[in-house]
Amino acid sequence: MTRFALIALPLLALAAPLPALAADPELRDTVATLNDPVVQDRMADTVSAIVGALLRMPVGPLAEAVARVDPYSDAAYVPSDATVGDVTGRDPDYADRMGADVRATTRMAGQAASALAIYAPVLKDMARDLAAQWERERAAARR
Repeated sequence: MTRFALIALPLLALAAPLPALAADPELRDTVATLNDPVVQDRMADTVSAIVGALLRMPVGPLAEAVARVDPYSDAAYVPSDATVGDVTGRDPDYADRMGADVRATTRMAGQAASALAIYAPVLKDMARDLAAQWERERAAARR
């Protein structure tokens, strides 16, 4: 019987915090949002669109202004129709890769948030216990 209790103890410890997730609607909503594939795709598509637009933004007029102030700068060699992508090194897949990275990062954040939500009550109890222990040690040191 003792052996069964030792084997079941970790499983009970893992299952115990699960109701706490349901008790905190804000945490539950955050976890659900981060784990929603539609939200992940929307975030990735948004970043891809923003990065793509930034890479197409013209910098020729800015380079021209810099070249007037400092004619020896590299800005003097930037073509008048240059874009951010031209100046930073043209990579046609960069915006898509950024979107894919955002999608993967959001999935990872969702998984991490799920785990943190499950263990949050345990971590809170541990922090409370450590604070109480610190207070006892501090009081003992002052005697």
